[in-house]
Amino acid sequence: MSLFMDVHTIEGGVSVDDVAQAHKADLETQGKYGVNYLRYWVDEEAGKIFCLVEADDAEAANTVHREAHGLVADEIYPVGEFT
Repeated sequence: MSLFMDVHTIEGGVSVDDVAQAHKADLETQGKYGVNYLRYWVDEEAGKIFCLVEADDAEAANTVHREAHGLVADEIYPVGEFT
């Protein structure tokens, strides 16, 4: 599995509550695709959402978003975690 950071931009802003509901839907859907959504961050005013996800590939991560709530990422980056 690889680690990805995806980025969503929602024109006009976004609420943390709405993102929490979308994340919950991701968690309910992810098992079918071998994907693991780990964490997310939100900038409500800027309408930015960042999701950290483990997946075989970026398309699998986007498939979960598409099926769970329809909000696919605008950008997806492979990332590594370093301490």
